[in-house]
This record gives sequence, C-alpha cells and structure tokens, in this order.
Amino acid sequence: MQKTAFIWDLDGTLLDSYEAILSGIEETFRQFSIPYHKEKVREFILKYSVQDLLVRVAEDRNLDVEVLNQVRAQSLAEKNVQVVLMPGARDVLTWAAEHGIQQFVYTHKGDNAFTILKDLGLQSYFTEILTSQSGFARKPSPEAATYLLDKYQLNPEKTYYIGDRTLDVEFAQNSKIQSINFLKSTYESNHRIQALADISRIFKAER
Repeated sequence: MQKTAFIWDLDGTLLDSYEAILSGIEETFRQFSIPYHKEKVREFILKYSVQDLLVRVAEDRNLDVEVLNQVRAQSLAEKNVQVVLMPGARDVLTWAAEHGIQQFVYTHKGDNAFTILKDLGLQSYFTEILTSQSGFARKPSPEAATYLLDKYQLNPEKTYYIGDRTLDVEFAQNSKIQSINFLKSTYESNHRIQALADISRIFKAER
C-alpha cells in the first residue's frame, strides 16, 4: 500500500498531439460543412474536452454525435504519425520505472491510444491503460481512479494523476488523490510543473 503510483493523462501531457487533434476536428467539421475556427476550438477543448465540443456542435446543428465521433476518430487515427512525445516524456517514464513507481494511463482518447503508445515504444511502461472505451464515466468523475485504487491496492496519498488541464486536477481532487499538473490550482494536493523533467525534482525535494 505504500508504493508511489502515477496515473497519466496522454494528450498534452505525455503526447504532443493537439495539432493532430485539431486537424482531425477540422476535417470532421469540413465533412459536415461546419465552420471551423482553430483558436476557438483549441481554447474550448483545452477548457472542456473534444467530446463536449462534439456534443455542443451536434446539438446546435441537429447532428448525431456518434457519427461525428466516428468520423473524427477515423480522421485522427490516420494522423498518428503526427503525434510525438512531449519533451522529457521517455526520460520521466524511465526514471519512474527505475524507482519502482507503478504507472497507468487514464485518457479520454479511444483505443487508438494503444496503437500510438505501441508505435512510440511506450506501452510496456504501463501496468494498465484505460481509454474512453473502457466503460468508465468521463473525467472529472472519480470512477476510473476508484477502479485502479481498488484493483491494485494503491495508496491515495501516494497516487498522482498527471495532466495538463483543469479537468485533470478536478479528476484528482474528486478521486482524493494527488495531482501533478502544468496548471496552477487551488487544490492543495496539486503540484505544478513547467516541464515533465520537474516531476523527478518534486520527489527528490520531498526526500
């Protein structure tokens, strides 16, 4: 129960994928003749999520959100080659593995996440990978974290959700676990970082 565990977000955290995501959204919008404003879309998905964007667009235009999702997922899968690692990602994953930190993924990406992680040679770092198709309520619901905490007997005080958005901090807070995030937050258990390399420094400082 005492070991440290990391639960990782992917997009914007381990994966530099927002350009691929935006390109996929643009193609989807074009197919349905929906006006596309890149910066407005970027701002919205960073604050909320791609799913929230598609739900809103579907409601506004009387479209089937599942069809939008399918088209976007196919478009995004074709852009996997555009997805690269965030600076320092492989180093911090390796550092964590060497220090006995158990690592997981919980992402709103679909099962295409498995393909991307395999292609980048990262899949072996993770004990379990949860995606939007794993059947858990979406963030900030704590459902996925509860599952991992229970299944692997993780200590909430030593389990960290690592992300890049307010939604990720809210997920950690609702799950009553620690947070490591690129954003500043009022959540007292959030540790703000500027780069992934800062993570190892946090733990060295705590020793």
